[in-house]
Amino acid sequence: MPVDPTLRSLNIDLPAQPQVLMQLSLLLAEEQVDFKAMGSLIEGDMALAAAVLKALNSPLYGLRQPVRTVQQAIQYLGTSEVAAITFEMGLRSVFPASPELDALWFRANRRGMLMALMARRLGMQSFAAHSAGLFEECGKAVMFKHAPEQYGAMLKNAPSDDLLVLQEMQTYGVSHDALGAALCETWMLTPAAITCVRYHVVVQSGGEWPDKPGARPLCALSAVAHYLLRAPEAVDAAVRAAATLGELDEARLMEAAHDAHAVMRAA
Repeated sequence: MPVDPTLRSLNIDLPAQPQVLMQLSLLLAEEQVDFKAMGSLIEGDMALAAAVLKALNSPLYGLRQPVRTVQQAIQYLGTSEVAAITFEMGLRSVFPASPELDALWFRANRRGMLMALMARRLGMQSFAAHSAGLFEECGKAVMFKHAPEQYGAMLKNAPSDDLLVLQEMQTYGVSHDALGAALCETWMLTPAAITCVRYHVVVQSGGEWPDKPGARPLCALSAVAHYLLRAPEAVDAAVRAAATLGELDEARLMEAAHDAHAVMRAA
């Protein structure tokens, strides 16, 4: 999905992808990922490696013993899991630390994990699912960095994302879902993940889904994760709708959703 040409004329900067993530993307694109090269690449950025290890040693991952090196983490968790956490830490590093964004990053972490867990259970690519969930709200961080006071107030007071995008269009001429998709493209995420980020507000508010078969299953995971995070009591109805529109088996998606929710609650 090409970046909307109108975005290029706006005075809103998209943060550049850290070099280590660019190199990591190239490694992950190889048919056989070089574990040692991946570990060395991440460990070459001391601040990033420290953040990755801190995240992986949290109770959320349930490791029986602490990991002390990225190489060790890859052995225990695999390349997809470690790469996803590295992208999360790298994404957060390009934005200012701010209490206004703390809830956003918390949701991004949980959403990414939920989507990855469901994807793995369904035989889908877990890294693409994790990335789509992680980057879903990144356009809000872009806008906050551009206008922290004005957008911070807007973000705090918006009752829902579908109303927020209307306010964004009126104020800035662009919405956070479009900005997020543009950032995903410049950071070389998969086309399906880019489309998922671009349409997540429309999908979650009951609008028309994208006419891109490759992206619809990811959109389904996004919709289900949205309910798991915000209204778990309504997730069964969400699964039924998402399975049909996302062209997924309803029973398998239902099982994957409940299993993912159980893992997150246990953690």
